[in-house]
Amino acid sequence: MSVTQQQVLDSLGRIKSPRGVALTNANVLSAISASDGKVFFSINVEAAEARAWEPVRAEAEAAVRAIPGVTTVMVALTAERKPGSAPPPSRGAPGVQPAHAHKPPQGGTSPMSRQSEIPGIAAVIAVASGKGGVGKSTTALNLALGLRDLGLKVGLLDADIYGPSMPRLTGLRDKPELNAERKMIPLKRFGLAIMSIGFLVEEETAMIWRGPMVMSAVTQMLRDVEWGTLDVLVVDMPPGTGDAQLTLAQNVPLKGAVIISTPQDLSLIDARRGLAMFRKVNVPVLGIVENMSYFQCPHCGTRSDIFGHGGARHEAEKLGVPFLGEIPLHMAIRATSDAGNPLVDSQPDGPHAAIYRAIAGQVRDQLKSVIAAV
Repeated sequence: MSVTQQQVLDSLGRIKSPRGVALTNANVLSAISASDGKVFFSINVEAAEARAWEPVRAEAEAAVRAIPGVTTVMVALTAERKPGSAPPPSRGAPGVQPAHAHKPPQGGTSPMSRQSEIPGIAAVIAVASGKGGVGKSTTALNLALGLRDLGLKVGLLDADIYGPSMPRLTGLRDKPELNAERKMIPLKRFGLAIMSIGFLVEEETAMIWRGPMVMSAVTQMLRDVEWGTLDVLVVDMPPGTGDAQLTLAQNVPLKGAVIISTPQDLSLIDARRGLAMFRKVNVPVLGIVENMSYFQCPHCGTRSDIFGHGGARHEAEKLGVPFLGEIPLHMAIRATSDAGNPLVDSQPDGPHAAIYRAIAGQVRDQLKSVIAAV
C-alpha cells in the first residue's frame, strides 16, 4: 500500500503546535518525501523554541508511523537562529552567562556527556577521510570483512547520507523490514549486518538535507536498528569534518577512528584535519591507511607511484599514530567493488585480501580490551 503526501498532511493536521495552531498551518514543515512506505520531512523552528517543539516532533513521528503502509519515518527538528538574534540562554543558573559564549561553562555539561553505548555492541569505530574520492567506503567494507575473517561478529553502517555507497558495493537492493519494536532489521550479506540510508531511498534521489536532518538520520540509524550482538560496528563516515562526524562522536563513545588517505599532499592535508577533529573530541585514532598507494602494471610488473608514495606513512610518524598499511591501486579492487562482490570475500586468497586482513588485525589488536570475543 503506497502512502501519499496528502495522507501525511491529513495526519499532521490533527497535531497542534505549542501555540495551539495546527501543525500544517504553522509554517514550519519542509517538503514531505513520501515514497514506497518511507516518509521524511523536517520541522523548522527558531532555536529559542526548539525545546518546546520536541514533543510536537515526537507526536508527529508517531502519528505518521501509524498510517497504514508506512514502514520508515524520519522527522528532524531543525532549529535555527535569525540573523542578528541572540543565542538561546544558557542552561545554567537563571541570568548567569558563561564568560565565553563559545565555550561551555566550567563544570558545565559537555556535549560528550550525551554519549551512551549501543546495547549489544562492544565497539563502534569510524572509518573517515578528510576529503572524498580516496576509496574510504571500499576500504571500510573490506576492513569489516577482514575483521569478520578474524572471527568477530561485525556490523557495517553507511553514514554517508549524501552519497551512500554500500548498496552498490554490497549488491544489496532490498528494503529493511521492521521488527515488533518498530526497529529496522539490518540487511545481511557476507556475514555482516549492514544498514545504509541508500536502502531507504532510490539511488538517483538527491538528499537535499540540512545539518539537523543529517544528524537525526545518523542517530536513527544508530539507535533505531536492531543490530543484535556485535563485536565491532564499522561506521563508514561521509568525507570531511561536519555534522555527521560530530553527531557520531557525541552519540556513542567511539572506540577509535581509522583515517583513509592517498599519498598526495592535498589528500594528506585533509586527512590531517580529520585526525585533528577526532582528537579534539577524544576519539582514539587507530591509524592511517594509505589507499591507492601505487600502481603495478598487471602485464609488465612495472610499479608507478601515480599519487606519490609514502606520504601517509610519513604523516602517521609525524603525528604519532600507527601506520596501518598500503593498499595499491588495482583493477581487481575496482572491479569487485563495482560488481557488489568485495575483494576480501570474492578473492579471499589473493594478495590484496591479505593486505586488508593485515590492517584488520592491527585494528582488532587495538580493540582487544573492549571486545569480549578476543
